[in-house]
Amino acid sequence: MGVTCVCQWPVTESRTVQQTVEMLTRRIEVLGAVKTGNFCVDCETYQSSVPTINSTKLVHLMHNSEQPLTCFSITDTGAFLVADNHLEGIMQKLKGFYTPRKSARVESKGQRFELGDFLVKVGIVSIGPHTKGILVEVEYTPCIIVSDCWNLLSEFMQSFMGNQLPSMPTTLLAKQDLPVTPVDTMMQYLEHFNNFKKGPGGR
Repeated sequence: MGVTCVCQWPVTESRTVQQTVEMLTRRIEVLGAVKTGNFCVDCETYQSSVPTINSTKLVHLMHNSEQPLTCFSITDTGAFLVADNHLEGIMQKLKGFYTPRKSARVESKGQRFELGDFLVKVGIVSIGPHTKGILVEVEYTPCIIVSDCWNLLSEFMQSFMGNQLPSMPTTLLAKQDLPVTPVDTMMQYLEHFNNFKKGPGGR
């Protein structure tokens, strides 16, 4: 697990989501990247059954196919817990306190590519049966300190993203000189998932 950047890729009116994914895929393969399978990151949100004075408390349960035996639990305040997949069973037993939100689960699903020390994942984001957009995840695997490799990571991303190069995610800005962990990647996905939910047709 290295330093990872997750960013949204715009879909223009002239292309469908699938056509945009195919265009991105071609750009990545031209660089020499090789397909190494599929990936999926998903999120299901639970809300507290007893609302507090100000708002309803939320808990997001997330999975990443890169860590198939792990469940990431992140609250709306940013607190997190990394556990095995039995955590889902525990949440089911806490129905009196937390219930699944009516909005369907969100997932980013697509193909995984490798090029030297870099991993690139191009995922189609869907909420239930509805396609919402595209997320691109780029990881530089040998390094876990953001400040040591961000310039290199940016240079690589620019090679196929061009003027769509993202700025440093807020999650990474907060810990540039600290080791990153898989939770930092999931925090980035959660931020994007929440933005998709707020967007047109989101819930």
